[in-house]
Amino acid sequence: MSGKVVHFEIPFDDGDRARKFYADTFGWVMMPLPEMGYTIAMTGPTDQLTGPSEPGFINGGMFERSDKFPGKGPNVVIDVASIDDALAKVAEAGGTVVTEKLAVGSMGFTGYFTDTEGNLIGLWESASK
Repeated sequence: MSGKVVHFEIPFDDGDRARKFYADTFGWVMMPLPEMGYTIAMTGPTDQLTGPSEPGFINGGMFERSDKFPGKGPNVVIDVASIDDALAKVAEAGGTVVTEKLAVGSMGFTGYFTDTEGNLIGLWESASK
């Protein structure tokens, strides 16, 4: 095991609303698996057999929050070209901006929001773009 993050999961209360939020805001492709109560979230080009088809991103999944999985969810960080643009889209899609764009030394910038399901999510904008 390399220690690399290779998957994420985000719980939801309303699956249709959550899927729409991420598809509309970040262009993710959602593949609901109703028989499993799960949705695969593809965040970039993906081969059906091997997963991500280019380096530098991961795919994940979403599931309904329940007594079995009651957590608010992990805090994942999403790489974006512009935090300001992404936060504007978040607000338009019904999310809430928690922090505006903040410098992280000379490395880049961060910002945080909550999505339509109340999950705290981070954004990252590299200074070397």
